[in-house]
Amino acid sequence: MAKRATEAREDLRILSSLAEVGRALGSAPDLRSALERALEKLEAQRGAVRSAVFLLDGESGELAVEAALGIPEEGLSARYKLGEGIPGRVAQSGRPAVIPETEREPTLMNRAFQRRRNGARDSSLFCVPIAVERKPVGAVAVDYPFDEGRDYQGETQFLSVVAAMIGQAVRADRVIEDERNRLLAENSHLRSELEDRYDLSNIIGTSGPMKQVYEQIAQVAQTATTVLIRGESGTGKELIAHAIHYNSTRAEQPFVKVSCAALPDTLIESELFGYEKGAFTGAQARKRGRFELAHGGSLFLDEVGELNLSIQVKLLRVLQEKEFERLGGTETLKTDVRLIAATNRDLETAMTERQFREDLYYRLNVFSIFVPPLRDRKPDIMLLADHFLARYSRQHKKRIKRISTPAIDMLMSYHWPGNVRELENIVERAVLTCDGQVIHGHHLPPTLQTAEASGTLAQAPLTDAVEQYEKDLILDALKSARGNRAKAARLLGSTERIVGYKVRKYNIDVRRFRGLAQNPSAASSRRISS
Repeated sequence: MAKRATEAREDLRILSSLAEVGRALGSAPDLRSALERALEKLEAQRGAVRSAVFLLDGESGELAVEAALGIPEEGLSARYKLGEGIPGRVAQSGRPAVIPETEREPTLMNRAFQRRRNGARDSSLFCVPIAVERKPVGAVAVDYPFDEGRDYQGETQFLSVVAAMIGQAVRADRVIEDERNRLLAENSHLRSELEDRYDLSNIIGTSGPMKQVYEQIAQVAQTATTVLIRGESGTGKELIAHAIHYNSTRAEQPFVKVSCAALPDTLIESELFGYEKGAFTGAQARKRGRFELAHGGSLFLDEVGELNLSIQVKLLRVLQEKEFERLGGTETLKTDVRLIAATNRDLETAMTERQFREDLYYRLNVFSIFVPPLRDRKPDIMLLADHFLARYSRQHKKRIKRISTPAIDMLMSYHWPGNVRELENIVERAVLTCDGQVIHGHHLPPTLQTAEASGTLAQAPLTDAVEQYEKDLILDALKSARGNRAKAARLLGSTERIVGYKVRKYNIDVRRFRGLAQNPSAASSRRISS
């Protein structure tokens, strides 16, 4: 009975030690700290005097000390090749090794433990392999005081379990590290894509008003100055804000966007400044606001003119003092944020109507950029249309090559109340409805085909409309055939005689299409100028 009781107590002690080691391995923020805590448990629970965890260096192929306890400073730099020394042989063979009396082992290679054989107390060395997915990754070496009655087999089994637990910790750490490296690479790739996408060279437009916008972006981007971007809805104010951030010294830091018009007044404060747990019903945990998330980077407030007066006061304080408090909190937080605001509202009128604070207006209006409406930058219409045509042709897997001349005339004559956003939507719709390689006028929406909306078509009888459509088809065929009537007839499924008759009927100058073959750039230049 006494023997059974002793065995039960020993089993309980072993289980308790394993539990302590397991908790130690799972409680540290990094692998090295976890291993050091586990070795401390071996010292406290099992009486180890020296211990070390050796892990395989993937680059050198050598075992190096990852964590140690009771080892002199010079021993921490010890390295073993596979098959070299006790740790090297154990890691290579995958079998544990036990040396009951280290003083009687003259060939023991013991660089890490740095033993001195000058009457020092004898010890017993246990070394067990660490494996991950059945592949050797290292070894655990532990020194115990020499004890003739020690259960060497039992201790080896105990340390083998510890090594298996360490192997799982190593595997988890490698998975985390691989995921971290993947996320860092993905983040770097996405940031590079964003920088390329919002580079000034990728903003489309060569008109005079857009050149002025480029100059203003170049002047303000490298500073920390607050910028107010003004312009009608759909002109691309957010694109300008991106360009300012990604061409600034803060390009590596966050770019956080807030649509002030999209959030109700009851939520905008908590979104901007965050809130503490219990600040209101449903606030189950602390939430960081956009100013905290954008710390060190840029905060873009879109439609800033829609903020109510109470939020305007708090925003003014952040701009002046560079500090704020979370909703329901008392801690004052400092912020380093470059503010970029945008609005399509007439802020001057809003100030006279007491809907927008004058002091906030002057804080925001440090450097103002006006984005011109599309109707004031006519030369850019075809550049934008061709850009959207190429994008949506790829996206929808179509092979649309160009926009017909009559369709170009309709685009150029339209007044574009929705600006660039409307043009993009119209081109995408045309790509979806087009079943050939050329976008014609009938692929454009009715708003561009009615006199009331665009003034591009006059009232005409059905006969005239049919003739105009027929003329458009012949013009496109002749353009594709470079003025060759026979080839144009084949494209139309007609005869050269009929095409010649129609050319004379509609007074079409075929010679201008022949010039395209000699000067391919003439087509594009005529497009832009039309």
